[in-house]
Amino acid sequence: QVQLVESGGGLVQAGGSLRLSCAASGRTFSNYAMGWFRQAPGKEREFVTAISWSGGLIYYADSVKGRFTISRDDAKNTVYLQMNSLKPEDTAVYYCAAGASTSRLRYAPSYNYWGQGTQVTVSS
Repeated sequence: QVQLVESGGGLVQAGGSLRLSCAASGRTFSNYAMGWFRQAPGKEREFVTAISWSGGLIYYADSVKGRFTISRDDAKNTVYLQMNSLKPEDTAVYYCAAGASTSRLRYAPSYNYWGQGTQVTVSS
């Protein structure tokens, strides 16, 4: 089992920044690919970004490319999501996920473990 706890969400004005953290405990963190997904009210959960277990592969949704950055610190068992130039349409609950898969990291079924989510609200 892997337990994931997100933090860092909050309320920010458009154009601002936030950094989300996802702390993992349980099995060896460095063996897992990590992803961030988000779900806005009334919408389906959508892929945001992912990083492979080695950190060598990183993927972004087109909607966040150039604004968001994912990184991982295996020594701290933590993955980060730096979000810059935030827009009101980024408002959502953001979920961290861990998966043993080495492919299809844009897809939720590739992940075995999920955090409870952290709310990000961007005001206009």
